[in-house]
Amino acid sequence: MLDLLSDILTNLSMRGTIYFRTSFTKPWGVAVPNYENVARFHFAHRGRCLVRVDGVADPVDLAQGDLVIIPHGAAHDLYCGHNPERTIMPLDTVLQTSAFKGMGVLVYGGDEPQSETQLICGHFAFDPHARHILMERLPLVIHLKNYGENAGRWMEATLRMIGEETGGQKMGDDLIALKMSEAIMAQAIRSFIEGSDALEQGLGAFADKNLSRALDAFHKAPAKGWTVETLARAAGMSRTGFAVQFQKAMDMTPIDYVTKWRMEIAKKVLVMQETSLTDAAEVAGYASDSAFARTFKKEAGISPAEFRKSVSANSSGL
Repeated sequence: MLDLLSDILTNLSMRGTIYFRTSFTKPWGVAVPNYENVARFHFAHRGRCLVRVDGVADPVDLAQGDLVIIPHGAAHDLYCGHNPERTIMPLDTVLQTSAFKGMGVLVYGGDEPQSETQLICGHFAFDPHARHILMERLPLVIHLKNYGENAGRWMEATLRMIGEETGGQKMGDDLIALKMSEAIMAQAIRSFIEGSDALEQGLGAFADKNLSRALDAFHKAPAKGWTVETLARAAGMSRTGFAVQFQKAMDMTPIDYVTKWRMEIAKKVLVMQETSLTDAAEVAGYASDSAFARTFKKEAGISPAEFRKSVSANSSGL
């Protein structure tokens, strides 16, 4: 499962960024704005707070040891204490008021020091041109309770170390924390898709031992001539049983999944310098440039040439 997930996250070009470690005291509140192509996260290293995400009815009670991920970068409020409608301030205002310079601990809030909340806050950025149903279908918010303990001793130790490294003064502190945070994101997504909510989000194949075996085989050799029959063989299932179960778990056919992922791989080749349409077609498993171009346009809405041109224009700021 992790090999499969690693391939997906690598293709999405996931990069971790840690904003800060906080020392918030009651009453306090921070309004974090919406941001595209990122998954935001907050880990309660000490204390607790509420997290209210746009589009979600009830706030999350983030207790010590809990991790919350906002997969689509939705606007959200973090707060603790009385009168949240008065104490919740825009993030920029909080940063300015606290005189936070981007290093060390962000200290902010009221005059109740015994109520300190220490959060580790950051986000994971993704390639704006890359897509995958795993990220697209995640819910607006994922709350993993007592995450460090439930994920295993190594994760608990990792989270504790990130809390110590973030904003520290030793050489390499920030890099160490960033790399550890990327591992935590992978583990958090794995924990979610192995849970009971994955099927409701159309991600059930990742948790099913047979279906995930077929997905793993495909991801290891995407250019191979995959059919429903060969995928079913990799899953150890009958062709009909595999097709029916995959559709039920993923709300799409196996070949739909294969096609979508191949186009994502092709995008990576198209944006490279001195690569041809044939190069992109071959890596996606197409012997014909024209067949590849037709499929790409059907999936992406534009031709391979138009996609390459749009990415080049965005990169140059035009």
